[in-house]
Amino acid sequence: MPGFTKILIANRGEIACRIQRTAQALGYRTVAVFSDADADALHVQMADEAVHIGPAPVQQSYLNIPAIIDAARRTGADAIHPGYGFLSENAGFARACQHAGITFIGPSPEAIELMGSKRLSKIAMINAGVPCIQGYQGAEQDDATLSREAERIGYPLMIKASAGGGGRGMRLVHDAGDFLEQVRTARSEALHGFGSDELILEQALIEPRHVEVQLFGDRHGNLIYLGERDCSIQRRHQKVIEEAPCPVMTASLRQAMGEAALKAGRAVNYVGAGTVEFLLDARGQFYFLEMNTRLQVEHPVTELITGLDLVAWQLNVAEGQPLPLRQEQVQLNGHAMEVRLYAEDPAQGFVPQTGHITAWEPALRDGVRVDDGLIEGGHISPFYDPMLGKIIAHGATREEARRKLLRAVQDSVLLGMQSNQRLLASLLQHPQFISGQFSTGFITQHFADHPCLHPHVPAAEELAIAAVLLYQASAGAHRGPLAGWRNNASVPLHYRLGLEDQEWSVALNAVPGQAYSVQVASRSLELKIIECDARRATLEIDGIRQRHTYHLQAGQICLFTRPGSLCLTDRTQALVSSQVSASTGTLKAPMDGAIVDVLVSEGSPVSKGQLLVVLEAMKMEHPLKSGIDGVLKRLQVRVGDQVKNRQILLEVE
Repeated sequence: MPGFTKILIANRGEIACRIQRTAQALGYRTVAVFSDADADALHVQMADEAVHIGPAPVQQSYLNIPAIIDAARRTGADAIHPGYGFLSENAGFARACQHAGITFIGPSPEAIELMGSKRLSKIAMINAGVPCIQGYQGAEQDDATLSREAERIGYPLMIKASAGGGGRGMRLVHDAGDFLEQVRTARSEALHGFGSDELILEQALIEPRHVEVQLFGDRHGNLIYLGERDCSIQRRHQKVIEEAPCPVMTASLRQAMGEAALKAGRAVNYVGAGTVEFLLDARGQFYFLEMNTRLQVEHPVTELITGLDLVAWQLNVAEGQPLPLRQEQVQLNGHAMEVRLYAEDPAQGFVPQTGHITAWEPALRDGVRVDDGLIEGGHISPFYDPMLGKIIAHGATREEARRKLLRAVQDSVLLGMQSNQRLLASLLQHPQFISGQFSTGFITQHFADHPCLHPHVPAAEELAIAAVLLYQASAGAHRGPLAGWRNNASVPLHYRLGLEDQEWSVALNAVPGQAYSVQVASRSLELKIIECDARRATLEIDGIRQRHTYHLQAGQICLFTRPGSLCLTDRTQALVSSQVSASTGTLKAPMDGAIVDVLVSEGSPVSKGQLLVVLEAMKMEHPLKSGIDGVLKRLQVRVGDQVKNRQILLEVE
């Protein structure tokens, strides 16, 4: 008798789409769940059936256990796959599935509960003989106890949310004077993100590698590991690039780490897909970090070097089948590398971005895989993680995989919002990354002031292309006997193109045959249109042909420039106004989000750099500080308010 026939995916975005592809290929029916914000999302369109489960905030939808269980009952789904994030490591959800007679595709509630607590799991790992780093994992959580334990451990140290992950509720503290403030922030973030403000403290290893081992267990007592992944390239403790195998791995070290991971898994009778994460220092010593009792975001790199489908393994194990391989049968072939594509602006402190996707053309080629849940016209809301998808490449060697991945990142067209594409391409091209010799401090060390972290200054060629396409669109909108006619063709057209508070002048002369002479500052360019429609243009600039995807709407042109998008506004007809000083005292929301804390009141004095408001967006808290000394004149928000990008929050004079 089959174990189950219809699977509800209790998730959204790229992972919900990825699970559906395997489930449907294996003959299962699938059910999607969605919030108000995701009614038109790709994972909803892919599913055989879909059920609305609530408003956009996660507590009322994707974390709403009764609504998800009810959706399974109503559709006849007899299994639930939680994906990653949301309820994937929620023991209460796994138990709710059991009580409802629904197969939970994951480990036991007891394993989830133990490993979901960094505090309790570390105690269990010490007892199981797994190498652990010095720290405090006690039950006493008052400020005095934590401060005393911090002094015992010594600085620098890590504060970590016991129930957390993904960098939330995690802070690196270098000095005792900052400790209690960082404890407050970590507690708040942990409570909002995970429902628990319990913390642990750990000695901070300086510049370790982050290496994790993929475990898989079945209900017949078999437990194996499928190699390792290096996830050392991180920003704010969130992984940015992952690869397999680890560039500095040796056969003996792999075996030692694999056996330590097996000890961790056996300590909780682990069933299903799980990952044991370690920190690896320069001497080759490794220490337990945490165990994730779910499928990882970076599982595709393991799939590409093993040739296995880990989601298919999850489904088979959940049905009671034994693992198809023994440990000695696991083979690692070639090298795989993955980047995470985020809707964020690295030039503005990695502020998450929201908006509509006007173009999405992933660069799919031999050896390249793209896992995403994006559709053109889709909306990226402030309610969920800003990760848009993953681009993954496989090659016979690490260098081949890196080269393929770099090209795929550079060629994947995304228009409509800022992303981290320029950063990803720059990381993949950095000599230190190419060498394979790096640590978790790589981005901090080498990208503190990298050009990709500053606003992109358009090249003369990009400004020329934008002006010509704007001219083409204008001429096309007035087709007729006199289309494109001007009473003095020898006088150039002058465009003013703007980006934020910058502006550039472009002079354009049209020549018969869709050719143009363009002047940008001291540069003179000859540009000819070979082909052009409302989406793509093939142009010849000074004798060199290029292809560009673009989107033009309401006087704004978004141009894909490889890598990343450049959005310019046509200000030719706009009134020239003086720029407003950046220190006027008007504080605006840097993105859509929710106000979770207001630390000032009207009439109170404030000083430059003082924390005024805390905004929560895309699962992270963002402190907003005063740019000047003064007095708070007007406060226009309160805790709980949902605010829009660029909305005025308060004014200081």
